[in-house]
Amino acid sequence: MLMENFLRSKEFWSLIEEGIPVPKADSSGLTAAQRNTMEDQKLKDLKVKNYLFQAINQNILETIHFKDIAKQI
Repeated sequence: MLMENFLRSKEFWSLIEEGIPVPKADSSGLTAAQRNTMEDQKLKDLKVKNYLFQAINQNILETIHFKDIAKQI
């Protein structure tokens, strides 16, 4: 509950619920703005993963450290 409140206050909760949005076109067909948006979302996801890793007990962390995105954690 504390982590959810924290991530909502940082406006990152959608990454937990929905994950990183996947573009409809392949990456070569994206506009510069779409690529920038994707990179921004990836950076936000890394921030969320960092917050989660800092808050999780070391024993549990060992079982989830291989997850790729915050939603999987």
